[in-house]
Amino acid sequence: MGNVNLDWANLPFGYMKTAKSFVSNYKNGEWDAGELTTSHEITISECAGVLQYAQTCFEGLKAYTTKDGHVVTFRPDLNADRMKDSCERLEMPVFPKERWIQAVLDTVKANIDYVPPYGSGATLYVRPYMFGSSAVIGVKPADEYQFRILVTPVGPYFKGGVKPITVRLSDLDRAAPHGTGDIKAGLNYAMSLHNIVDAHKQGFAENMYLDPATHTWIEETGGANILFVTKDKKLVTPKSGSILPSITRRSLIAVAKDYLHLEVEERPVNKSELADFEECGLCGTAAVISPIGKIVDHGKEINIPAGMEKIGPVLGELRETLTGIQMGTVKAPEGWIYKIA
Repeated sequence: MGNVNLDWANLPFGYMKTAKSFVSNYKNGEWDAGELTTSHEITISECAGVLQYAQTCFEGLKAYTTKDGHVVTFRPDLNADRMKDSCERLEMPVFPKERWIQAVLDTVKANIDYVPPYGSGATLYVRPYMFGSSAVIGVKPADEYQFRILVTPVGPYFKGGVKPITVRLSDLDRAAPHGTGDIKAGLNYAMSLHNIVDAHKQGFAENMYLDPATHTWIEETGGANILFVTKDKKLVTPKSGSILPSITRRSLIAVAKDYLHLEVEERPVNKSELADFEECGLCGTAAVISPIGKIVDHGKEINIPAGMEKIGPVLGELRETLTGIQMGTVKAPEGWIYKIA
């Protein structure tokens, strides 16, 4: 692993071609055997379902080099389950779970030289995705699909260490009521692009979205779930039917309960509570936890006491424990780590 000539510590969080990708096609009601390919280009009809009606979904996970030199990935079974939910909602065929997991492991193994070395801060990002590939002109599901997995080495999400960010409460919505907010559909991210570009122009790192029906309850950001810590050290996560079920968040909840012995509340969080929390952060595959130091509500600044200068103590310990599990320095729960090499 790490045998290609790259400046691992200074890699961007971006895409580069690697040795091989995985591809499988769905036609006449069944998936083919699938294969690893050196081709990184896709040829589809100009009228493909993905181009006309955004029929696509994706996942994101990582492979790591552990302290003892093994290459592993983290809970791919949950990514497979979540992609199944996405496919079913979008009327796309489900790629069988065991084959899905094996394809991830095989793709990482085929790109073993691109897995960054332990201690570099870099990881191998794994992106499984599926899209409607056959021509569709009427509004209906495509008849043919392609499932692919690409991998790319990425640098540390935080250059220069984990630093608190400033976010704003958004007037726009990331999901419709009873819509697709709880699946990882490409269309959810497309509709957030204008808002995140505007947020960056205004000096904010992210948008904090409220529930689409009443704009009263905290949901998530454009690309991450949200964590709060109360003054008495309870971990609180917003609960809503339109929040994407983050695998990182679910793992952090387990770590909070079983490793740090914290009380955890999964419940609706009213925006009026924001000033009462001691710590706040975003969680997801890319950064694990990104601390929030300030939330701006239409000009009103809400400072998070334990997150103004650096990540707070509870979220910091959560982050260190989970990354320790991923990197092999903390014993993992049964079934969380899949060894590849």
